[in-house]
Amino acid sequence: MNDLLRPHVGESLADFKSRCERGSVPGLMSLSAWVDDRGWSFMGLMAGILGGGQINYSVQQPAVIKAWHMHERQTDVWCLLHGCLKAAVMSRGGEQRWTAVLGERNPSLLVIPPGLWHGAMTIGTAWAGLLYYVDREYDPEQPDEQRQPHDWRWNPWVVVPR
Repeated sequence: MNDLLRPHVGESLADFKSRCERGSVPGLMSLSAWVDDRGWSFMGLMAGILGGGQINYSVQQPAVIKAWHMHERQTDVWCLLHGCLKAAVMSRGGEQRWTAVLGERNPSLLVIPPGLWHGAMTIGTAWAGLLYYVDREYDPEQPDEQRQPHDWRWNPWVVVPR
């Protein structure tokens, strides 16, 4: 298993996204919540990278696995807002593999460059709410997506008791 790329101190999301794309490796950027007596919020989640594409929100039921899929031209940036997911990313040939747990208690952005297989499994009993940005708008006439079964080449979709 490989380590996810991490941003340099002070590196912008735009520069981090570019570095992930150049290296064709996924990256994980931790987020800090803005907290006050009214609650909390994330500010500037996609700052510097919005310039086309689209923002989507997907809700995944408990025990659901959505995997595997890959884009040839599109970078995904995931932010889990509710619940907990185990995200997995794999190189085109399956020789490099990464996992990350995303959730309310680990707020972060997961950058997934083109050419990498990826998917997610809901962990726990709560629904998982994933806000994600894709830097290319979906084209139903020519979808930039390939799919494989959830247990193809690698099956990381288990929670190991410890």
